[in-house]
Amino acid sequence: MPTSEPDRVPGRRAARLAVVDPATGETFDEAPDQQPDELDAVVDRAHRAWHGWRADPVARTTALRAAADAVETAGDDLARLLTREQGKPLAESYAEIARTAARLRYFADLAPRTRRITDGRPMHSEIRWRPLGPVAAIVPWNFPLQLAAAKFAPALAAGNTMVLKPSPFTPLATRLLGSVLATALPEDVLTVVTGREPLGARLVSHPGIRHVTFTGSVPTGRAVAEAAAASLARVTLELGGNDAAVLLDDVEVDRIADRLFWAAFRNCGQVCMAVKRVYAPARLHAEVVEALAQRAKTVAVGPGLNAETRLGPVSNAPQLARVEQVTKQALADGARAAVGGHRLDGPGYFFAPTILTDVPPSSPVVAEEQFGPVLPVLPYRRLDEAVAAANGTGFGLGGSVWGTDLDRAEAVADRLECGTAWINHHAELSLAQPFAGVKNSGVGVAGGLWGLYGNLRPFVVHRPQEA
Repeated sequence: MPTSEPDRVPGRRAARLAVVDPATGETFDEAPDQQPDELDAVVDRAHRAWHGWRADPVARTTALRAAADAVETAGDDLARLLTREQGKPLAESYAEIARTAARLRYFADLAPRTRRITDGRPMHSEIRWRPLGPVAAIVPWNFPLQLAAAKFAPALAAGNTMVLKPSPFTPLATRLLGSVLATALPEDVLTVVTGREPLGARLVSHPGIRHVTFTGSVPTGRAVAEAAAASLARVTLELGGNDAAVLLDDVEVDRIADRLFWAAFRNCGQVCMAVKRVYAPARLHAEVVEALAQRAKTVAVGPGLNAETRLGPVSNAPQLARVEQVTKQALADGARAAVGGHRLDGPGYFFAPTILTDVPPSSPVVAEEQFGPVLPVLPYRRLDEAVAAANGTGFGLGGSVWGTDLDRAEAVADRLECGTAWINHHAELSLAQPFAGVKNSGVGVAGGLWGLYGNLRPFVVHRPQEA
């Protein structure tokens, strides 16, 4: 039961996609580079599989639970392959796989609620829920499996089928995951396709796709929305963030420094809801910079497969170039690197963990999403200025407030223009909570019951009341 789509066009020589190990910068394997004209058959099979899959909720629950078991059984192979192609430390890969299995189990046990409405007329209305049909999912390279599961677990639980396209930088672990899930799911319920553009563009514009769910950049998200509009497909977009951490004047720096550091640097800073800017009271600014710089100096950087590594490489060459460019621009703008600020010597895509100070607020490393191991720390004199600066970009995914007085911190958090605000921690999510951004950070809601209902449509039946 293949869930990774091979080259099925007779007479065509299969194109291949080179996959690079970011710890070495060298190709270590290949994946199929599928062509857009192959998608008609893929979507057609997904549509035919949908009719059986949507018909039996009990069977779906059983299959999704079995899929979670299969993911855990294959955990060692998945984790090592994920680290090899993405770069993250092996412990983080294991955590990503555990989250994938947990998400399958969570959604396997969710079901939409039928609701009856009475309004005084001699009939009642019953709201039921129906799946949409084949769903297209496009996921980025930073959390290939976890973000894929965030899309396929609710979609499949709702009774849809899915065509899943991973990033060309990280196709291998997703293909393996597809093969693992094939041991538990009916054929063509979940199909993994891999390849370069315009494969993704054709997938999201395909007339047989009824819902497009995408995680990635704002420009690509806009293009996805425009393409999906041609067939009036539903769209869910998670488009990244530039999350701010606002430190209050009663914060105890030594108590929060570790949490703050890892909120910014986990997965080498390649997290959509990572802390990407820190606003510290002017009198504490030097202490905050020193605390973060000390951790950046001593953190173990290296290949993700090394047991002692805590921070791996940047995941791919274009992203490394982006991180290097915004850092150089910040330094040219007058910023100072308290630590780091440069690529590391040797093979692979390693960039020194970097803490920047004296950064102009207009510098791209502050105003844009750097998505790497670089963190600017900016001083403020009035809290209103910090809140305004935190809200002053086009993003609105998450934010956090750090301080001793929790009531005051919560009042400040309530002023942040974002989808999720944390107090004294950051980027921690429950499977049961909604996850959404505002402004350029996205459209639609993922997570919890909201994620399930996002993959359903209401169906209303009116019936006369019994005499």
